[in-house]
Amino acid sequence: MLAPANDMRLTLIGTALLAAFASGCANRLPSPQSTSPPPSQPFQEDTVLREAESFFGRGAQSVADVLNRVFTDNGPPEAYIKGEEGGGAIGVGLRYGHGTVYFPNGVSHKIYWRGPSLGLDFGGSAAKTFVLIYNVGSIDELYQRFGGVEGSLYYVGGLGVNYNRQGSVVLAPVRFGVGWRQGVNVGYLHLSPERSWIPF
Repeated sequence: MLAPANDMRLTLIGTALLAAFASGCANRLPSPQSTSPPPSQPFQEDTVLREAESFFGRGAQSVADVLNRVFTDNGPPEAYIKGEEGGGAIGVGLRYGHGTVYFPNGVSHKIYWRGPSLGLDFGGSAAKTFVLIYNVGSIDELYQRFGGVEGSLYYVGGLGVNYNRQGSVVLAPVRFGVGWRQGVNVGYLHLSPERSWIPF
């Protein structure tokens, strides 16, 4: 029969071994804080189409035709902007716009853009603008200049779309409004987090 002192010693040893085992298991378990969220997937095409139709309203009956053309070229976007812009031109034009950029993970940011244009471009414009954005992972990748892709203009039923590109990032602005100018597909857009009246 073991003495009480031996019982106490065995109890203490057993407790220490259990504590060491539990500590080792805890160290092997992944920490919830160390896991990063999975990368967001592109928007679904029907989601983007619904948003655009709601944004442009009944005045833009051909929005599905225009967006389907962009989807055919590029697939579903990684982000999009809902905004408005205005400008004017006599051969050389200027445009200024503002809106909100939306990402599939629910994050949104206020954003501004501006830029010059060249071509057979006369008159003024005030347009609602829905910009589909491709190959972008964060808002910081949008704060730069995007050159116009010459000859990319597609126009139907009062809506027009053309492409702007910088590296692998592609913008596809869809415009609908009063005096929409078809000459603006030669030029660039400069996106920024703050408004600026300097167009370059």
